[in-house]
Amino acid sequence: MRSHLLNDTTAEQYRRSVTEGVERVAAKLAATERPFTGITVDTLSPRIDEIDLDQPLHDTGAVLDELEDVYLRDAIYFHHPRYLAHLNCPVVIPAVLGEAVLSAVNSSLDTWDQSAGGTLIERKLIDWTTERIGLGPAADGVFTSGGTQSNLQALLLAREEAKSNSTAKLRIFASEVSHFSVKKSAKLLGLDQDAVVSIPVDHDKRMQTVALARELERCARDGLVPMAVVATAGTTDFGSIDPLPEIAELCEQFGTWMHVDAAYGCGLLASLKHRDLISGIERADSVTVDYHKSFFQPVSSSAVLVRDAATLRHATYHAEYLNPRRMVEERIPNQVDKSLQTTRRFDALKLWMTLRTMGADGIGQLFDEVCELAREGWRLIAADPRFDVVVRPSLSTLVFRYIPAAVTDHAEIDRANLYARKALFASGDAIVAGTKVGGRHYLKFTLLNPETQASDIAAVLDLIAGHAEQYLGESLDRAS
Repeated sequence: MRSHLLNDTTAEQYRRSVTEGVERVAAKLAATERPFTGITVDTLSPRIDEIDLDQPLHDTGAVLDELEDVYLRDAIYFHHPRYLAHLNCPVVIPAVLGEAVLSAVNSSLDTWDQSAGGTLIERKLIDWTTERIGLGPAADGVFTSGGTQSNLQALLLAREEAKSNSTAKLRIFASEVSHFSVKKSAKLLGLDQDAVVSIPVDHDKRMQTVALARELERCARDGLVPMAVVATAGTTDFGSIDPLPEIAELCEQFGTWMHVDAAYGCGLLASLKHRDLISGIERADSVTVDYHKSFFQPVSSSAVLVRDAATLRHATYHAEYLNPRRMVEERIPNQVDKSLQTTRRFDALKLWMTLRTMGADGIGQLFDEVCELAREGWRLIAADPRFDVVVRPSLSTLVFRYIPAAVTDHAEIDRANLYARKALFASGDAIVAGTKVGGRHYLKFTLLNPETQASDIAAVLDLIAGHAEQYLGESLDRAS
């Protein structure tokens, strides 16, 4: 079995196996005509259940054949222009090349003696990002597994910096459309059930700063501690961006940690046209970025950034076998000193390869394209009497619903939209997401593919309307 270990004696076998795998995927990408085959759980599960993992195939080609049957054929392909659902982007080739390199070398980014140059590359990218944000010379950060982990770590730092002797008094303020990870983080941090105060949003789904000021004042009046305000730069449902300058003023006034969840909106850091949309982010104490959303990187590639590097000490633990205290005195850079993780992939390499190949302007151009596409899509939907669109897009998200001319019952309209989404997914012709607005079911386009055209949006709208009309027609038949 040593023949399967990657080393100097198996380099040629490695080249052949990886090449064969790459050729299979390349052929699949070239031949994919729909984002999904429409396969069901009940159809796919038996195929996987019947595989005996204790009976290996002993041949890479046979394994790839089997993989075609249980995964590649029915995978959901984000690169297809009619995948319009979640915050999943098509990926750029330099990043995929970086993924291949980091997987083969398999550096672990916790300590210098496991990563060497990888440590310095990650630190360079952290510095590059904090400079783009404008956090100042004392800034620092670390790569994470995703926005949820970044938000958790940022709020951990905020909790410790609040210096309260009672977690029951701590309060976090976030908009009513902020990411669920804010409440999840509060629970993981041992805060009270009512620790997260939900702030209402305006018509554009942006946090109302008047309401925030009122809640901060109430917090102080009640003897509670305002631990953090979480401002969102790109909400998951609407792509809305909270008024960062006004929130920064309130955080300064009340001595509150300001965290900006820019997991989605971080693409604006490279934008050539819309960077001003996140003006005020430079005043944050911490920032979440997900390069695997709007920098076109493979999952995962994310980071948490802080204005003051010293605050990262709250995540530090010294283990004698790994990063003893003497290493700090010897100025040995161990990234584990900043991270909630120990073993950690060299995900920074993907962004490094991308920047060194395409440059930041190349990334920004792609993100600007999808933002412009969303504006064009908004005009299409707003002009279509079959649909109601919620807000004009700030980034690349459109939330809307089908409104039939002859039906006024809201519950029936909800069911028609749910049916249309489900039927569309089952067909495999396109994939869209869904959410609730005001308790009603809506559909959602998340546009992150520069290859998607306005004609794709128009075609998918027609498909949605067709499925909804079919449901309503059948519903009327049943009722009669």
